[in-house]
Amino acid sequence: MSERHIVKIAADLNVRGEQVRAAARLLDDEATVPFIARYRKEVTGGLDEVAIITIRDQLESLRALDKRREAILKSLEEQGKLTDELKEKVSSAETMAILEDIYLPYRPKRRTRGTIAKEKGLEPLAVKIFTQADMDIEVEAASFVNPEKGVETAEDALAGARDIIAEWINEKADLRAELRELFAGKATIKSRVIKGKEEEGIKYKDYYEWEEPAATAPSHRILAIRRGADEGYLTFHILPDEEAALSLMERRCVKNSSPAAEQVRLAARDSYKRLLSLSMETEMRVHY
Repeated sequence: MSERHIVKIAADLNVRGEQVRAAARLLDDEATVPFIARYRKEVTGGLDEVAIITIRDQLESLRALDKRREAILKSLEEQGKLTDELKEKVSSAETMAILEDIYLPYRPKRRTRGTIAKEKGLEPLAVKIFTQADMDIEVEAASFVNPEKGVETAEDALAGARDIIAEWINEKADLRAELRELFAGKATIKSRVIKGKEEEGIKYKDYYEWEEPAATAPSHRILAIRRGADEGYLTFHILPDEEAALSLMERRCVKNSSPAAEQVRLAARDSYKRLLSLSMETEMRVHY
């Protein structure tokens, strides 16, 4: 049992470390929450069921985080990518989301639009464009035309470079953290009836065209919407205003008004619409 975990949980609950340690030992010995709360008060210092459940849940979460952290450190070491700086970032990550954001650029990748573009030799063009330096973008792109690799025109080259840049942007941990805050504070939950299911799903009629701020939506309403979706009557999304998200993307990614910066702007918008919004919404669905 990690002393670091004991200290964190004790601080969160405003109780003594020995109380958390005692409860954790009992839980590890497979004692039930009601048993501990009722018959082991003298051992835990009088912790009630709510506190013991919180300790149990936080311990499970922190242990899962440590297990994932170990797996990531092992993967990075095997890849030869584990620098002291990266090790410190991984070791100090306090949530699973932050940990996965740090690992994202190093995670073994499936074949994506970006990797296909790299196979076509377009990564050097993406690097040039991403600097957003002043350049003749058409001339630069034309030099990467290669029909044998499927790059027929300068626009093909630019499209491939944007695919690469979109994936780089998707992997920026600081940008993901800002977007996560936007989703947490400004997302709206919207539910709609599936066409043709209006009569069959009548018990969910209140949610056929429903929307409200996710942060303040009552849990019973979210559960009802989830049930309606699980039963095949509703669809729902948890997203912030798209223009607000795209504006954030552009502020963080676009440096100037050069032609290269315009390519980065297009890549940033694509990154949000195709990659980041889906990733962030998946996190929101788990949270809610």
